[in-house]
Amino acid sequence: MILDYSGKLILAPMVRTGELPTRLLALRYGADLVWSPEIVDKKIIGCKRIYNDKLNCIDFVKVPSNTLVFRTHAVKEHGRLIFQLGSASPDLAVAAAKVVVGDVAGIDLNSGCPKHFSIHSGMGAALLKTPDKLVAILESLVEQIGKPHNIGISVKIRILETPEETFTLVRRLVATGISALTVHCRKTYMRPREAPLREHFLKEIAQICRDAGVTCIANGGITCKDEMEAMTENYGVDSCMLAQAPEKNLSCFRSSEEGGELPALEVATSYFDIAREVDNALPNTKFCLLKTIPGNMKDIFKKVAQAKSFGDIAVALGADEPECTVQELHRKRVQSLLS
Repeated sequence: MILDYSGKLILAPMVRTGELPTRLLALRYGADLVWSPEIVDKKIIGCKRIYNDKLNCIDFVKVPSNTLVFRTHAVKEHGRLIFQLGSASPDLAVAAAKVVVGDVAGIDLNSGCPKHFSIHSGMGAALLKTPDKLVAILESLVEQIGKPHNIGISVKIRILETPEETFTLVRRLVATGISALTVHCRKTYMRPREAPLREHFLKEIAQICRDAGVTCIANGGITCKDEMEAMTENYGVDSCMLAQAPEKNLSCFRSSEEGGELPALEVATSYFDIAREVDNALPNTKFCLLKTIPGNMKDIFKKVAQAKSFGDIAVALGADEPECTVQELHRKRVQSLLS
C-alpha cells in the first residue's frame, strides 16, 4: 500500500545533518516521516546492500572501497523513511532507486536544492530550468519504481519567479503520477534567513495538488508542531516539513501539549546516545552536536569541538567515567530512545 503523505509532520532532507541519529531522534520526538539527505544517483548505484545485525540496520556500501553511503534502521524507520535522490537522468534515477526501493517508504526527487554540489550537474534546483527533463525523470520513477513496487514517488521544488510560472510547473508535475509535492516557499536565490513567500503562491499550489489527488507539503519557515494546524487552515496544505528548527533542537517536533521543546543539553545528550548506539561517524556526530549546543554553553561547545573520540564527547556532555564505561552510563537511555 502506497504511503499516505497527508497529515504528516516531516523532517526535511538536510545535507550532513540528516543522517540516521537525527532521523531516529526526530521520530522519537514526534516526526511522522523523515527524509534522508540527498544522495546522488551515481553514488548509490552499485552499492552492496548489507544487513548489519549488530546495529539492526541496513547498510548500503560502495564496493570495492567499502565506503558506507547510506544507513537506515531496519525497524525504527520502517514505513517512515523517504529516500531523497539527486539525479538529472531518468535512467540513472531509476537505476539508483532500484538499489534502495525495498528498504524505504518512498523516493523523493530533489529539484529544490540551490547549492553548487547539487546544481553543477543539472540536479537539484537546476531541474527547475529544465522542466521537460524534470517531468521525464518523475514519469520514469512513477512507471518503473512507484507502480511495480507500490511505493510513493514525490518531488521537492522551490517557487519560481512568478506565481504563473510556478503554477504551470506544478500542474505538469502533478500530472506525472507522483503521490506528493513539497514546495519550499523561497526562490532559489533566497537564503534561509529570508521570510518564505507564501502569499500568492502556497494556497494556489495546494489547490492544484488537491485537484490532482496529490499531497501538498509546505516547507520553509515552519518552526514547530503547533504551526501545522494554522498552515493547513490558512493555505490548505496537507502536511508540513521542518528544516532549520530541527537543526537547532530536534524536540521542536513536540507539541506544546507534550511539553514543547526540551533543554538543548538534554537534546544533545539524547542525540549523542543514539549516534553512539548506531555507530555514526565521529565527525558527523560532532558536526550535529555543535549545531545543537547553544552559544551560552561555550565550555561544552569547546570540549565537543576538540573531542577526538566518543568518550571525549561523553565527558564533555557530563559523564564522569572514562571512555570504557561510558556506554554503560548511557545504555538505559539509549534503549528507551530506540524502543
